Amino acid sequence: MKHKITMKEMPPGERPYEKCQLNGPGVLSDAELLAVILRNGSHGINSLELARKLLKMHTDEKGLVSLTRLSLQELTGVTGIGSVKAVQLQCIGELARRIAKASAGERFSMNSPAAIAGYFMEDLRHQEQEEIHVALFDTKSHLLRATVVSRGTVNAAIVSPREIFLEALKYHAVYVVLLHNHPSGDPTPSREDLALTVRVREAGELLEIPLIDHIIIGDNRYVSFKERGYF
Repeated sequence: MKHKITMKEMPPGERPYEKCQLNGPGVLSDAELLAVILRNGSHGINSLELARKLLKMHTDEKGLVSLTRLSLQELTGVTGIGSVKAVQLQCIGELARRIAKASAGERFSMNSPAAIAGYFMEDLRHQEQEEIHVALFDTKSHLLRATVVSRGTVNAAIVSPREIFLEALKYHAVYVVLLHNHPSGDPTPSREDLALTVRVREAGELLEIPLIDHIIIGDNRYVSFKERGYF
């Protein structure tokens, strides 16, 4: 039977924790970073092997993105991952999402589709069903509020202009930006997306609360109707 090497048996220069101490976290691979967080393996598997196993959990995609999509049940189903580690991993994923959003928020501008897409990217790109969000802005182009106005299925979410502008009126918004995700990862607009944009834009013109843009979020990609000349 093949002996499985433990972390203590690895040369110091190959142990993730010691590598981080000597050279900083930037030199570590994704698996090594995760191994430092896991600290201990279990049942003949060291923390580095356990980390590599976690990063390959989804057959359709691998790496850190797949890790953020694992449920608590999926995590605790892995030998060596108890409820405490599972919760810690989910909290780390949420912390990473919030850091990315906070960083994007520093560059946030109503007039920059890229900045708006970046701000919402981590909220929407991992969703397994379509969600429609509305971002509300004041006269100085500051974000007043962002809210979910509809949740749907894997390929559709239904919303009426009424629901969108009730939110806008409630918070005294002057401008509106519509956002939604495509769980397929492809942000190419559909005919339904185009029709929704027209309806919302027309309603906004009547209420004098203009729709500034409609942004579709894919997997680290986006499409802005404004950038495509629809506005």
